[in-house]
Amino acid sequence: MLDLSAYHAIVFDMDGTLIDSMGSHGVAWRQTCERYGYPFDPVYMHSLGGVPTDQTVVLLNEKYGFSHDVEEVARVKRELWEQLDEVPQLIPATVAVLKHYRGRLKIGIGTGADRGHALKMLAETGLLELVETVVTATDVVHGKPHPETFLTVAAQLGVAPQHCVVFEDTAIGQQAAAAAGMDCILVQNGELQI
Repeated sequence: MLDLSAYHAIVFDMDGTLIDSMGSHGVAWRQTCERYGYPFDPVYMHSLGGVPTDQTVVLLNEKYGFSHDVEEVARVKRELWEQLDEVPQLIPATVAVLKHYRGRLKIGIGTGADRGHALKMLAETGLLELVETVVTATDVVHGKPHPETFLTVAAQLGVAPQHCVVFEDTAIGQQAAAAAGMDCILVQNGELQI
């Protein structure tokens, strides 16, 4: 098992880090882009993993010169994703770390998902009862790559940022961890990059 004894707390991202839901989010984004005329670039969209849905729409509007209503597009994307009704799958490597350190280190989740979505996914997968706090896009003013999400998790856990380690699957998440003064372990294709 990965030695995390140098830390007092672990902060996990959710989508693509603990729960393999990035594929279904990609499908919903593709459908949303087609509906609103945005060119769909799967590599670019995956790079925005962890960015709140509303902010992703802002970035798409800026990148492609549109002025679509942010709330409307975000709502449509969420509805399309929910219609997929995909059963969330756990990512074994990170869930093993969570379960191994549960009770030894404080554990929280910092996600770019909205609160309702995050709590539903975490409850359905049995992860909600294993963590001490969940901070979502709904709970912060600035989403990733801003450090607010991870700093809020640390504050709720009562642990100084420099004593936290983050598990993330995107460069934007890594940027947020670095900006928060936290070490970060990257998760790619379900494997820890150490």
